[in-house]
Amino acid sequence: MIHMNKLILAAVLAVAPAFAPAAPGSLPDFADLAEKQGPSVVNISTTTTVRQDTRSPQMPNIPEDDPAFDLFRRFFPPGPGGPNGGMPGQPPREQESHSLGSGFITSADGYILTNAHVVDGADEVTVKLSDKREFKARVIGADKRTDVALIKIEGKNLQPVSLGEPARLRVGEWVVAIGSPFGFESSVTAGIVSAKGRSLPQENFVPFIQTDVAINPGNSGGPLFNLRGEVVGINSQIYSRTGGFMGLSFAIPIDVAMDIAEQLKTSGKVTRGRIGVVIQEVTKELAETFGLAKPVGALVSAVDPDGPAAKAGVEAGDIILKFNGKAITSSGDLPRTVAGVKPGTRSTLQVWRKGAARDLGVTVAELTDDDGGPQRTPQRKRNDKLPQNIGKLGLGLSELTSTQKRQLDVKAGVVVEEVLQGGLAAKAGLRRGDVILQVNDEEVKSIDQFNGLLTQFEKRKRVALRVKRGDGTLFVPLQLDGGGN
Repeated sequence: MIHMNKLILAAVLAVAPAFAPAAPGSLPDFADLAEKQGPSVVNISTTTTVRQDTRSPQMPNIPEDDPAFDLFRRFFPPGPGGPNGGMPGQPPREQESHSLGSGFITSADGYILTNAHVVDGADEVTVKLSDKREFKARVIGADKRTDVALIKIEGKNLQPVSLGEPARLRVGEWVVAIGSPFGFESSVTAGIVSAKGRSLPQENFVPFIQTDVAINPGNSGGPLFNLRGEVVGINSQIYSRTGGFMGLSFAIPIDVAMDIAEQLKTSGKVTRGRIGVVIQEVTKELAETFGLAKPVGALVSAVDPDGPAAKAGVEAGDIILKFNGKAITSSGDLPRTVAGVKPGTRSTLQVWRKGAARDLGVTVAELTDDDGGPQRTPQRKRNDKLPQNIGKLGLGLSELTSTQKRQLDVKAGVVVEEVLQGGLAAKAGLRRGDVILQVNDEEVKSIDQFNGLLTQFEKRKRVALRVKRGDGTLFVPLQLDGGGN
């Protein structure tokens, strides 16, 4: 996933201009939309001062004005000789870095929405309007988690955009982007909505709108319009193997962005809720294992022992089906839903446990920058005991020693020492070094007990193994194929 080039809120919802729909069988005409909405879109340029080493100790002694100096500087890394890796006694050289992006006016008093990565670290932000007026902008705030930033200019006769409702977007609907790809200001591109509610890696709080609108570096922060001339999203990311457009573009829904912008305007920061769980997607196999009619919800693979969920009685193996009455269709719905709840709010979780749904009360805490990072687990040494239990599953296990339990911070479990290629364990995705903690909702205490649990559950044909892998835990569906080990 590639962020495009570096490139509120008292927003007033104006009456959307009426654009004539396309006649049946013909393509839509975007000319009126581009003409009327173009003045609301801005070009954003930033200047950042960076400190660069002028010389590396390994470089040949070449004057800086020599044409070969830049060539050698690219291939010789900075050395340890002087401050910041430069030559002793030679201070680093300061240079200005420039980047471009886009944005759009959301209120007549000069608030502008763009991407956080457009203005990140900038010493100076300049906004240029379509009528060639230029303004120095003030960064009100930026939220890296959603990639939304709010900036402000002081100007007159500013034309704010009209805001639409992303929930009303339909897959296949025409949409239009206006921005400054590669610095080409006021460029208009069009396409359709390819999908809604996309979850992207490392992006837990945004249900992205996927389009095939041509988006390139410089479009970042620009608006995505529907055919009514309403902004429905902020163009933010592209998926590319080359750095250029490949037909996969992603926009932040405008309702999500406006909520972030309002918080930035009010307090300069964004507050989010958390309950302290690690979750994973419920697959068809896992749903069958846990007795769910269909794969929905968020499967809890780990619980923060000091978090709100633990205090509410949430356990690993629970499947969260609803939060405050709102259905959790996929695992990505949960962090977005919880994040939108004010910390300190008493909420209700509906969880699926042992074949039945139950409600739990939870008090939402505040998400901090430190939350979500993995805890380092001491390196586990291989158990000297010979692995046991290699059989039909193709799985070799050994008991955990007391030292390993302490290092791994677990009370019980068995260690996967061998996974035979072609066996059922290998097909399930088990790996050497995994620690099996649970079979369904039963804690694993020994190899003999593990075998007994497999026999107990063999009528189900499939079980869910809760596994500790590296710094995290997850559930792995294991097909028993009618028999145990």
